[in-house]
This record gives sequence, structure tokens and C-alpha cells, in this order.
Amino acid sequence: MRLEQIVLDSNDPGRLVRFWAELLGGEPVDREHGWSHVEPPGGVRMSFQPVPERKDVKNRFHLDFEVEDIEAAVVKAVSLGATREGVVHTDEKGSFQVMRDPEGNEFCFVR
Repeated sequence: MRLEQIVLDSNDPGRLVRFWAELLGGEPVDREHGWSHVEPPGGVRMSFQPVPERKDVKNRFHLDFEVEDIEAAVVKAVSLGATREGVVHTDEKGSFQVMRDPEGNEFCFVR
């Protein structure tokens, strides 16, 4: 068994795939039936399926992206349409910054 892809619900898959493609690399692909996906270099395909409902509550699952410089990653993500949640948190395992993509899906930059 292996992980094939990560699928996120989206109100606008074409817009959201372009955010993630700019952030992680790879070419956005628009597919039939409103789906889109991106295959980041060295990563797992992220697919976006169209749904009518909006995101209203915290994710029960989120992605962590290891970065060399959390603040530089935050600046880039915000310039692409993400928002920062709170401040950088540091514990015995390292540091992390909670973020939200343009549709409000949580993810973290970790170091």
C-alpha cells in the first residue's frame, strides 16, 4: 500500500490548485468534472474536488511542511493568499507556524 494523493474539498479547485502549485512547485492541472491537481516535486499529488459547502470548522487533518526559514515561508504564502494564524510556537521538537490557505484549510510550516 502507498499514499496515492491527498484530496481537499474546495469551492474553487482551479483557484486553490494554483495557490498550492505556486507555494510548493509543480504545474496546476484542471481536470474533468471541476477537479484540479498538482504534483509538487518530491511530494505527493494534491487533488482538489469541487464541493458546494464552505469550510466552517477546524480541520481534523492538516499538512506540515518542513522549511528552512519559517518567516520566509510565511511571507511567500501570505503573498499568494494564505493567512497566518497566531504566532510561531516553539517546543522541545522545534518550531511551527499555523497557516490557512485561501479557502481556510489549516497547514503548518515546521522547523
